[in-house]
Amino acid sequence: MRFGIIGTAAIARSALIPAIGRTEHTVEAVASRDASRARAVADEFDVPRSYGSYEALLAAPDVDAVYNPLPNGLHAAWTKRAADEGLHVLCEKPLAADADEAASVVDHCDDAGVCLMEGFMYRYHPRTERAAELVDEELEGVHAVNASFKFRLDDPDDVRLDPGLAGGALMDVGCYAVSAARLFLGEPDRVYARSRDSRDAGVDTDLKGILEYDDGSMAHVDGSFDAPEVQRYRVEAENGWVEAGPAFDVAADATTTLSYAIDGRETTERFDPVDQYAEQVTAFANCVDSGAEPRTDGREAIANMRVIDALYDSAERGVPVPVA
Repeated sequence: MRFGIIGTAAIARSALIPAIGRTEHTVEAVASRDASRARAVADEFDVPRSYGSYEALLAAPDVDAVYNPLPNGLHAAWTKRAADEGLHVLCEKPLAADADEAASVVDHCDDAGVCLMEGFMYRYHPRTERAAELVDEELEGVHAVNASFKFRLDDPDDVRLDPGLAGGALMDVGCYAVSAARLFLGEPDRVYARSRDSRDAGVDTDLKGILEYDDGSMAHVDGSFDAPEVQRYRVEAENGWVEAGPAFDVAADATTTLSYAIDGRETTERFDPVDQYAEQVTAFANCVDSGAEPRTDGREAIANMRVIDALYDSAERGVPVPVA
């Protein structure tokens, strides 16, 4: 598959372009609103073509799919534009600024007949697959999840602090905690959240939430720009627990572990280094070829955004809020 990269975001340069290079697929073009920047990135990664506009890349004849790592507030518009050109889209998470916008993107891509995948790379790591297997097949009476992704964001000009581009800690990293809670417990019935804006930026720099279920199960989720780095999830059940950390953003050369206790037997499994971004790219290309729905398809993105929307609503109103 021949990829075009819309934008020159850090995640594209540090993760996705190198990951594609580790697969059988290729990056054929990169675009930026700054033509010289696009050329510099293309030269750095030996990409054949660069463009000084996103529109020019979308019209290129030698591109089959695009990766969209633009700021959150631009995901929906440019994913739709790519779909209009018949291009399949791997869009960085979150797919859109809210659930309604995500639904409009999904409908648009369905109508265009293109494959849409939301880029939650951790879902394609073998450790995550193993954790889900343990929770589904060996844990009994799963009733609690605690998931956190926190780090210190020091740059006051970082785009993730821009309310006009759908910034915020929940949108950037808390979405992973929400995704993990839903993976292990399913869809919550209501949420309660508190947030703060430590920079007076107009976005949440720290948000903590509770996901409640009618059967009494509960998840605690935490996303923050104001703390030392923490990435973890822990799933608790009547007969044991499963825990991972660092859980989400794992380096391609890192050995990872998954610890768990089931029926009194405690174990730690080790996983050889794997590039989870490359696994994601391969899964995306396979879905394009086969017509199968991606694990992190548009409907999964809508469901995650419904919970995020409810958390923001609860934080603003100071009361529990049902998940629509």
